[in-house]
Amino acid sequence: MAELFTVIFQPMNRIVSVPAGTTVLVAIREAEIRFESICGGKGECGKCRIIHIRGPCEQIAVASPRGLSAAEIAGGYLLACRTIITGNCEFTIPVESRIDAPQILLSVTDIAGALEPSAAKYLTDTGGSFRFSRQRSLRFAGYTGQRPRMTQEQHDRLVGSESPLTVTISTAAGYPELTGISEGDTRAENFGIAIDLGTTTVAGALVDLGNGRVLARGSALNRQITYGEELITRIAVARDRKGRDELQKAAITTINTVITHLAREAGIRPEQATDLCIAGNTVMVWLLTGRDPAPLEQVGTAIPRSPVIIRARELGLAADPGAYAYCLPNVSRFVGGDAVGDVVVSGMYASNKLSLMIDLGTNGELVFGNSEWLASASCASGPAFEGAGVAAGMRAMRGAIEHVGIDPSSGIVTIKTVGDAKPVGICGSGIIDAAYAMFTAGIIDFTGKIVDGKPGVRSGPGGLEFVLVSKEHTATGRDITITGADMAYLMDSKAAACGAIGVLMNKYRIRTGDVRHVYLAGAFGEFTDMRTVTGFGIIPDFSRAEYHHIGNGSLAGACAALLSRKHRAEAEEVAGKMAYIDLLAESDFIGEYSAALYIPGKKEYFPG
Repeated sequence: MAELFTVIFQPMNRIVSVPAGTTVLVAIREAEIRFESICGGKGECGKCRIIHIRGPCEQIAVASPRGLSAAEIAGGYLLACRTIITGNCEFTIPVESRIDAPQILLSVTDIAGALEPSAAKYLTDTGGSFRFSRQRSLRFAGYTGQRPRMTQEQHDRLVGSESPLTVTISTAAGYPELTGISEGDTRAENFGIAIDLGTTTVAGALVDLGNGRVLARGSALNRQITYGEELITRIAVARDRKGRDELQKAAITTINTVITHLAREAGIRPEQATDLCIAGNTVMVWLLTGRDPAPLEQVGTAIPRSPVIIRARELGLAADPGAYAYCLPNVSRFVGGDAVGDVVVSGMYASNKLSLMIDLGTNGELVFGNSEWLASASCASGPAFEGAGVAAGMRAMRGAIEHVGIDPSSGIVTIKTVGDAKPVGICGSGIIDAAYAMFTAGIIDFTGKIVDGKPGVRSGPGGLEFVLVSKEHTATGRDITITGADMAYLMDSKAAACGAIGVLMNKYRIRTGDVRHVYLAGAFGEFTDMRTVTGFGIIPDFSRAEYHHIGNGSLAGACAALLSRKHRAEAEEVAGKMAYIDLLAESDFIGEYSAALYIPGKKEYFPG
């Protein structure tokens, strides 16, 4: 058995014991510290920075150009994924590597409709009067459906009781089933949990199934993030059983953390949740349920479009033991139940006007259509729009630059940070703002390349870079810059998004003036300035359309499915009818992508 060593992490004073040969990144996971690791431990992102204080450790050679600078190495900086523990050690996790109080979108759009949850409670009569009648049916006050299925043990408890009991009857599995029995009248204690299982974050809402009120909201960072930000990275980790089990455990632990918080906020116990609805992309749902996601890497893989329905206890979710978890149906490899939830919440599937739904996160989902047809595509926009993948990028948490302005004549930069704190780095909305401001100020040209000789432009280790905030004004004591490599990455992300939209527009003969509604889902739609989004060329200028912010459409879609069986049916109908255009199989995509590598892009998409 390998010798165990003690590792201390400051400033949180977290202590963990790990075997010799363990990387610091794995030790950080064991210590359950929220920590940046974009590439999942491949040494490519340079984000998992730590400072060595004391103790023996060995470094693995870093071949990535995003490695540490000579000055940082001299200051004791190491990469956690490339440092092996060989003795008792102590490290500091610097501010730029910590994930602290991120801005997670919890706003949900209300959906009209009758309250008809899949799990409902009914009171029995007293004195055994609900025993089998000649019609062989049990009587529950207010219940009019067919006789629910039940176990012999449940039946015996019901017919043997001399005092009132409350039963929970669920139709989540497609038929009425008795999923719980409680003493006394607990009809007023019927709650449901809606979960948005995101690649980066997990958001939840606790709902009173009796009246439809949202009693609590909460969120947490998906514990899978230390295994890598992007879906493809997670799929690679899940290729072997051990990695798949670790990712499943991380997802379940995160969901339970959110549920526990929601229950505490609402003053109830998690066991009082009789129903759960989960919306997530296809990869997240497969990882949650322990399914091997390797087939999702292959073009043409057939994806079941029926919802995944599983007992909460089979997954180890904190809820009533008999409760079901209903996962909104997926459409394709990378268009999942989260996008279906967005569409249901938008109402575009019921309108005769042409609409576009956009949800750009780590993975981008796009849906055109109306009441007659729906067509979707997904784009690998990468995590750039969420503040990752660039040198000074970070999540939208305290100290993140979220808005940027540059005076074209003087070159003076103005910024706004989350919490009005001293800047630490720049998040997604800030990166988009900065890129557009740099373009309008002439600091970058129409190809996204930094122009030499402009105010704030200097020569850096990787070429020209623009100083957004000088080190004396930052929380890290280092300059916050936008590098040429950052701009190339951002241009690639913007071209992927705009190119995907262009493919759908070409295939369905759509012009910008044909679109009447644009629905913006997720943090991208909520926090970014649409003027800069269209000015930079991430999405075309749909000048005749009304723009709608639908907040966290994935969470709202899960709430809708929680409150109404009708909305579950609508979600299944939407998933069943939606066409999916796989960009990897579309020859048109290369042309659209290439045209979008200019600012703003094709003239017909940006007539202004």
